[in-house]
Amino acid sequence: MGQDEKPMRDSDYDSMLGRMSAVSSSASRPGRASARQHMTSFENHPLYRQMLAQRNFGSKVRFPDPHYRLHDGAAGATTIIDGVERLNFASYDYLGLNRHPLILDAADRATRTFGSSVSASRISAGERRVHGDLEAALAGLYEADAAIAFVSGHAGVLSTLATLMGPKDLIIFDALSHNCIVMGAKLCGAARRSFPHNDLDAVESILEDERDRFERVMIVTEGLFSMDGDCPDLARLIDIKRRHAAVLMVDDAHGLGVLGATGRGVFEQQGVRPSDVDLWVGTLSKALVSCGGYVAASHVIVDLLKHHAPGFVYSVGLPAGVAVAATTAIEIMRREPERVALVQARSRAFFELARSRGLDVGTSGGLGIIPVMVGDPVRTVALTQRLFERNINAFPVLPPGVPDGSARVRFFISAAHAPEQIDQAISVLVEELAAVQSISLDHLLNSHGTV
Repeated sequence: MGQDEKPMRDSDYDSMLGRMSAVSSSASRPGRASARQHMTSFENHPLYRQMLAQRNFGSKVRFPDPHYRLHDGAAGATTIIDGVERLNFASYDYLGLNRHPLILDAADRATRTFGSSVSASRISAGERRVHGDLEAALAGLYEADAAIAFVSGHAGVLSTLATLMGPKDLIIFDALSHNCIVMGAKLCGAARRSFPHNDLDAVESILEDERDRFERVMIVTEGLFSMDGDCPDLARLIDIKRRHAAVLMVDDAHGLGVLGATGRGVFEQQGVRPSDVDLWVGTLSKALVSCGGYVAASHVIVDLLKHHAPGFVYSVGLPAGVAVAATTAIEIMRREPERVALVQARSRAFFELARSRGLDVGTSGGLGIIPVMVGDPVRTVALTQRLFERNINAFPVLPPGVPDGSARVRFFISAAHAPEQIDQAISVLVEELAAVQSISLDHLLNSHGTV
């Protein structure tokens, strides 16, 4: 960027999209006589109009849409898109298990035994041993009394909050919490307070001011934050929740398989007893290369959820093959801690090389998730496209998914990534980031991100 160039701010970008949306809306605004008919069409829904405006903007500047790219096979350290093999940093396969033959064979046997579906909710259609085996394995990871497996991680958190919390209660959550936490807190009817990211002094202040106004209070955080790759001070959170008679929920979806000597997550990394956290929640879709979500907690909490959580009671049970895939992944993780050591080593290599080459990795702790901060959303999209054109698949994260001014390209590191792949990715990244930063935004927008 030249010295005299005024950088485009995120607010400028949003304003541009807003103006485009307003023009699009005004062009199709109906007369008074057809107003009711107009409102029956979801083409006029504000979110749809906003989506169209963003697409129109992307088309105008000739940036290909990075969403929903079609992969031609299993995603791992590499993937095939448009018939071309590319280095892949946009998948959660932390332990490199996605095509492990033991998992594939076990899932195939379970599917042939129980079918592709268990056909109904477990509460009405009955149990299969594969569900109990999975839940026992999950409970064992956290030294918990019991666990419950949902067909969706997002729905599992929503259902858990909807079941356990209500209008007389308070939920306090990190401002960078995952959407499932934010929406679950909203939908359950409890009072809500967010605190600045990892600012535990703010948690203390909220509790000191407001604890006595509510019955139950729940503090919710993540073990490894999905956008920034950093962690909370778990021991201090446990101390806070004890002193203020609160409940602590930790979403360690990204920490499982990545943090700790054996991959059991943030509690293992920080030397905290897992039983000191009231609820552990997570997904089966990341290190465990399956699909679904879980809660590990006391017998009482799990019993409540199994009989009252809407995302469990009113939803079909996990397919047997899906459940067995996750159980087998847990067994491999616990039997082969060298996989955990490898993802940590590859992550640190990426992290240290990125920093040594002058890249801004934000607050990441350098394990599993490493963002490269760009700041401007247009430059971020341009950088992602240039990486893709050089056969590196990574994904841009833009506001409002992250705060204004913090657009970034996010890299997920796997045990399956080879050292030379990491070296190649960093070299290309440094080169292309320098290119998109060296030219004006007008030039980027008018030349499809090429110099």
